[in-house]
Amino acid sequence: MFRRTFWFTAGAAAGVWATSKAHAKLRKLAPESLVAQAADRAVEAGGRLRAFAADVRDGMAVREAELDEALGLTSEPPALPAPRRPALEAGRGAARVIEGRVEPADPGRPGDPKHPHPTTPNNRNEDH
Repeated sequence: MFRRTFWFTAGAAAGVWATSKAHAKLRKLAPESLVAQAADRAVEAGGRLRAFAADVRDGMAVREAELDEALGLTSEPPALPAPRRPALEAGRGAARVIEGRVEPADPGRPGDPKHPHPTTPNNRNEDH
C-alpha cells in the first residue's frame, strides 16, 4: 500500500510540475508577452546603439586631435568677419559702410532726383 501511495504522490507532483511549466510557456508565448519582450529588446538595442555612437564620437575626436597635431593644424576656429549691418543700425541720416568704403549720409528726401527709389520696399506679392 505504501508503494501505491508513493507512486500516486509522485505522479500528482509530476502532473502539477508539468502543468505549471506548460502554463508558463503559454503565458510566455501570449501576444502581450511577445510585445513586452520585443519592447525590452528594442530598448536594450537602443542603449547599445547609443553607447556605440558615443564611443565612435569619442574615437573621432581623439583621431581628429591626433591628425591636427601631426599636420600642425590649430584647432581654433577661424575668426568671424565683422557684422555687415551698420547701415541698418545707424539709421538713414548716418554714414554708411558699403564694401569697406564709408559713404556720407545723403541729406536729400525721397522723390528728389538724388533719391530715385522710394523709402518703402516694393511688395512683390501684389497682383500685376
